[in-house]
Amino acid sequence: MQRILSKMIGRKVDVFFSGAARLRGEIMKVEENVLYLKDEEQKTCYVAIDKIAAIWEANEDEKRAGFFSVPPNDR
Repeated sequence: MQRILSKMIGRKVDVFFSGAARLRGEIMKVEENVLYLKDEEQKTCYVAIDKIAAIWEANEDEKRAGFFSVPPNDR
């Protein structure tokens, strides 16, 4: 898995773990069984590679559920 992840440095990926846990981010580096991801807010997340169940390149068109703010002038 570490070798595969190392070839994906610079790509945006979805990382799945057992259960429903999921992370999305750009792979910054892979070092000593740790995956370094940078999220949309430019924060770094450190992932234990042995906990990863599946990984693939993120789909940029995906619509994600969640809240969004409406500017006061548009209300």
